[in-house]
Amino acid sequence: MILFYSDEVNPRIEYIAKLIFANILQTEIAFTQNSAEFRKSEIPKINYSCEKFGNEFYIKPHKLIFQNALIKPTINSVWYEGEKYFCETSKDSDLPFDPFAASFYLVTRHEEYVDKNRDKLGRYPYQNSILSKYNLMQKPVVNIWAKLLGKLLKEKYPEFSYSESKFKFISTIDVDNAYAYQNKGFLRTTAARAKSLIKGNRQDTLKRKRVLDGEESDPYDTYDYLDSVFAGNEDKVKFFFLLGDYGRYDKNIAHTNKEYRELIKKTAEKYDVGIHPSYGSSRKKGKKKVKLEKQRLEEIIGKSISKSRQHYLQLKFPKTYTRLIKAGIEEDYTLGYSAQPGFRGGICTPYCFYDLKHESVTNLKIIPFNIMDGTLRYYLQLSPEQAFEEIKRIMREVKNVGGTFVSVWHNETVNDLGTWKGFREVFEQMNKLGFEWANE
Repeated sequence: MILFYSDEVNPRIEYIAKLIFANILQTEIAFTQNSAEFRKSEIPKINYSCEKFGNEFYIKPHKLIFQNALIKPTINSVWYEGEKYFCETSKDSDLPFDPFAASFYLVTRHEEYVDKNRDKLGRYPYQNSILSKYNLMQKPVVNIWAKLLGKLLKEKYPEFSYSESKFKFISTIDVDNAYAYQNKGFLRTTAARAKSLIKGNRQDTLKRKRVLDGEESDPYDTYDYLDSVFAGNEDKVKFFFLLGDYGRYDKNIAHTNKEYRELIKKTAEKYDVGIHPSYGSSRKKGKKKVKLEKQRLEEIIGKSISKSRQHYLQLKFPKTYTRLIKAGIEEDYTLGYSAQPGFRGGICTPYCFYDLKHESVTNLKIIPFNIMDGTLRYYLQLSPEQAFEEIKRIMREVKNVGGTFVSVWHNETVNDLGTWKGFREVFEQMNKLGFEWANE
């Protein structure tokens, strides 16, 4: 156990200290605001206050941890062991930066509350993040800082112990569009045919005809292939299905389509499935859509679901998570960037969402993802060989801290066709390595 002292154990302090010690280091933590009790105690202890008492492990808190207003804090850089960190402490502290305040700033996504800059789809740009500016996006710094604290406490208090967590691997598939040509309905199929003819895209026109005539399989129908890759590791896989109404950014198969419903049922028999809340559900008029789309999925598979990932990674703090909680979602897999791999919240351990607007911990668990297929191919424009090296590098960072690595792929990106030629092998290599490491 670690005894944690602060003269004001507020919700922020309790939340982040529990995240670091209970969640990541998997050790017990007790809090006290009684300085006499703290000084008297002989167990491993941390003094997190503005006054150092003696030879205890000491960190002076950064003022961010005591703020109540949602304003942009003053954060200065601090160098430690060759890395540029932030949230400075004091000269008599055992670390030159405050890992609790810095971690709180990252995992709560404080900067996304106060920075109003967004991309054309309304998403927070990774370039604005402090992790990007400090060149820390590719490292799970919260986990690294937790391990650092564990190491330093062990040196000061040899009786202190904590657990080395085990690497976990989760392979996820987003089904935005179950089929390229099939099951689109008469009007959509006719319009698509006309569009191909107008553009003179003869190859697409012929391919569509062959698929609809039953002469060729649909290029997005990769589900048997996915089963073969996941065989024996189905417990480490999750599928997210888009069931919103048709719209500009929601071009999925209708939720009433018989073949689509059968696909979802069949998938749910083998894997854990969740809802992929539509782009439309993130708009101002979309408050009730998340619950409706979740109910559609539950009606199809005949059981309740508790997991989600936002379509187009639509994530606004705290609105998105508030809507998910009201809809009955318990786990969300959206936290990550479309344009950059790595660690949006600086962490690779699932954790509970802290609502800064209400200064309270919620029961919604956030499971960050690290790699997405479109990031590698479209944003970074990597070759298949380069893509796998990038995946392996990020995965090793997660393994080094015993975290959870989560990947995002789509049914259409593993078809080994067109722009995705060669990426099927990348997908296979990633899963092979991830399953091996997770099963060690």
